[in-house]
Amino acid sequence: MPRNQRKEAFDLKGSIDRNSYEPAYVQLMNLLKSQIASGQFPPGSRLPSEAQLCKKYNISPMTVRRSINLLIDQGMVDTTQGKGTFVKPIALSSVNFSLTEFVDILKEDGASVRLLELNAVKASSEAAAHLAIDPGDRIIYIRRLIYLDKDPVLYHQEQLVCDPKRPIVEDEMEVTSLKGLFTGLNQSGLKKGQVAINATQLSDQEAGWFRLPMGSPAIRLEHLFFDFADQPVSWGWFVCHSERVLFRAAVGPW
Repeated sequence: MPRNQRKEAFDLKGSIDRNSYEPAYVQLMNLLKSQIASGQFPPGSRLPSEAQLCKKYNISPMTVRRSINLLIDQGMVDTTQGKGTFVKPIALSSVNFSLTEFVDILKEDGASVRLLELNAVKASSEAAAHLAIDPGDRIIYIRRLIYLDKDPVLYHQEQLVCDPKRPIVEDEMEVTSLKGLFTGLNQSGLKKGQVAINATQLSDQEAGWFRLPMGSPAIRLEHLFFDFADQPVSWGWFVCHSERVLFRAAVGPW
């Protein structure tokens, strides 16, 4: 759709709640996102100008800019110098996968952990590369099974930087810490992480735990977590049977 340069008449919806715990810029972002999702601002259309948004919602230009920057970060709009902010068309490159079904396993009341191994070992070359340490440095090696109602559903292997000042080992041994990690309630001092999803096959040992044939299709979810000094502190992966977890993605605004 060509970008229309004439002056549009906008029918802006909603209002900013000054008593809300949610910052004004987040409220504005959600208002604009809702109007984009409803089709009021279809792909290719121009959003109201900064001045129009300031006047309508009685907010500062800085608040508007922060809201627009959030929409840009989410891949919903882009800006053209001197022309304005435009709604982007749907693109598969902007797909965000949800781990909801994976997290739901950890959130279940019947979830529990069986610790298979907990040792201080020397870091392999691969572990050292991920954790930004030297091969042979001491790390904490953890293997465990996560059960749901007494059935093993996830295998987890993790390698942690060995730091006596961090009580991370005790935290990592419980399913409650795993739950917090994937639901935003984690308190272990982690700042950010990278997650990769790969197709794999169950090893002989994994197949035995899950009571499935060796070589059965499986999902491997690899993670690398960083502390607030941007140093990698935890590298590992979850393995589950491919029929147990489905990763879903939404395209475009919802």
